[in-house]
Amino acid sequence: MELTLIEGKLIFTYYYSEYQQNDWVREKLREDKEVTFKRTLTFKEKDEFKINKKNNEKDEFDEISIYNIAEFDPISFVLAELKEDGYYRIRKRITNTRNQVYLYKDLEFNINYFIAETKISIFGQIDNLVEEDIFIGGDSDKAIPIEDFDKLIHNFPTTYEKKTYAEARIASIIKNYFETTKDAEGLYHNYLNKKISKTGKSLNKLFQNYELKKYSTILEKLEGMLVSENSYNENQWQNEILEIILLLYPKYIASFKSVFVQIDEKKRRFLDFMLVDYNGNIDVIEIKKPFKNSIMTSSLYRNNHIPHKDLIGTVMQLEKYIYHLNRWGKRGERELSKKYKDQLPEGLNIRITNPKGFIIMGREDNLTNEQKSDFEIVKRKYTNVIDIITYDDLLERLKFTVSQIKQR
Repeated sequence: MELTLIEGKLIFTYYYSEYQQNDWVREKLREDKEVTFKRTLTFKEKDEFKINKKNNEKDEFDEISIYNIAEFDPISFVLAELKEDGYYRIRKRITNTRNQVYLYKDLEFNINYFIAETKISIFGQIDNLVEEDIFIGGDSDKAIPIEDFDKLIHNFPTTYEKKTYAEARIASIIKNYFETTKDAEGLYHNYLNKKISKTGKSLNKLFQNYELKKYSTILEKLEGMLVSENSYNENQWQNEILEIILLLYPKYIASFKSVFVQIDEKKRRFLDFMLVDYNGNIDVIEIKKPFKNSIMTSSLYRNNHIPHKDLIGTVMQLEKYIYHLNRWGKRGERELSKKYKDQLPEGLNIRITNPKGFIIMGREDNLTNEQKSDFEIVKRKYTNVIDIITYDDLLERLKFTVSQIKQR
């Protein structure tokens, strides 16, 4: 079987082998008025195409080939005709599909485009999965690019793959009963690993411009805030920084300010900010304005720089919040869920599950290397604190993120 292009038509030709005893194609046409090749392409008598020297551009039948040895003459059919849009249109009854198949004129037509090794119709399989006409190549918005269609053909399941898959399924059951069972599963997975795997759309490329704009804008805003920090009051500063944090940590879907925590029947404490993630778990965040002297002491204590009292005080404050939240437990979950029900997604309840804390405060640009080293040790000391982030650290993280996106 082969395909040729003659006078704006795509011609399917069937060649008999020297071993065939009868002209089965023509007999089938006389008896049933149609004939099907390998359960894939079906032609009627009216589709037959008479090839001769006048209309055969390649003069293929004048060439000496193995086909000339066969007793019966080849038989040809019109598979598709070229339309004005540059596509060869195949009648649905020929491909036995619900949808029309269109092949672009630039394709290097091959019978493998229609019939898989396992006598499976390529377009029949595609047709089972879609509810629209099938375009291969060309300018149509719905067309499968020629390169992708070639990959599909190349990676279509072979007889060997179907055999190894069946053996793997059987082996997965009988290996529990026969010690001598060969590792058919391993052989099948090794075979698949050698094949080209599915490749989806690159999400990095898809969102690269958006991500670059997002992080560049955040970086620009933070730099501007640090230059003119004195123009912000404490409350507005906290709101602006919280907005940035929620963008940098997308797992948090909500934040609440001045959240009370029950200490006992008479006492309450108020959290500055409570963060809620997509599972309803809460964390606590403390945001301080970036005073220069709020991180590490410049003096030494036994050859070490120690945390400034502002940092120690903030950590202690945060630790107490977390301690009382954990004590509040299930009762707290019910009260907080009830209070913030209208501001949370439907069905999401707040959960107090070992909350952690963030601290955002201070600058590092005036610290010595020794102070920075001691500060790193301090940051890892507090088990309930996820991170102690200075504003310089926040700047560096943003700059690194923007740089990485640009290099993709």
